[in-house]
Amino acid sequence: MSPAPPIAPPRHIVAEAVARALAEDLGRRGDITSDAVIEPGAAGRWEIAARARGVIAGLDCARETFAALDPAISFDPSCDDGWHVEPGQTVACLAGPVRAVLAGERTALNFLGHLSGIASLTARYVALTSGTRAHIVCTRKTTPGLRALEKYAVAAGGGRNHRFGLDDAVLIKDNHVAAAGGISRAVAAARAHAGHMTRIEVEVDSIAGLEEALAAGAGIVLLDNMSIAELDEAVRVADGRAVLEASGGVSEQTCAAIAATGVDLISVGRLTHSAPALDLGLDAVG
Repeated sequence: MSPAPPIAPPRHIVAEAVARALAEDLGRRGDITSDAVIEPGAAGRWEIAARARGVIAGLDCARETFAALDPAISFDPSCDDGWHVEPGQTVACLAGPVRAVLAGERTALNFLGHLSGIASLTARYVALTSGTRAHIVCTRKTTPGLRALEKYAVAAGGGRNHRFGLDDAVLIKDNHVAAAGGISRAVAAARAHAGHMTRIEVEVDSIAGLEEALAAGAGIVLLDNMSIAELDEAVRVADGRAVLEASGGVSEQTCAAIAATGVDLISVGRLTHSAPALDLGLDAVG
């Protein structure tokens, strides 16, 4: 059974991202190739199909791309975001003015391929945590201007979102600790500023740092670049007193072992900054 689609980002976010992408691609004169070789009023039908196994995300972006160029284009998905697809499987069918479809082809596939790539990589990491308590989460290592879409793609792949931006969670990292004069002082200052309703996360790179963060009352502790042995010890020391997040150097080769230590979260920057695009193509039919 295919999973329920994740909650889509607001339409205005999709529309703004698509408008920027189309403006970049069309420039001042539009698609001069299609305008030169395609007769005005010519219509056709196409399919977008997967050329590799993966997880789909970004259908709203593809739909918005074609709608922005010509509302007469019909865009009918054959699946939902979050669905696993196989090579050759149809993702969407289109029909309408040839010039407009060809003008939007690359922009639509860029969004669909990029976001599906993120969802596909996320799904692989999520599968590696099967049978453990760990959840895969993304980071703020996103493409400028595309964070909402990329974090949505992580959710489509079965992952979870870490904080969205600097304004929605307190995360005290190593440079904050250094500037504040220590973990305890940084946590105390953050608590006084943020109030009792906000949970505070602290980054540490040693068991001693974890113990200080726990003593200071941190609700979440980010265990940065710790070995498997250190993560095992951290879970034992914390003993459920804080949510533990493993981070740093997480790969598909190490993820299962990290999850097996008993940490609650595994944050993976490469989900958004290094995911390869899923290969999809648009081809004429009929």
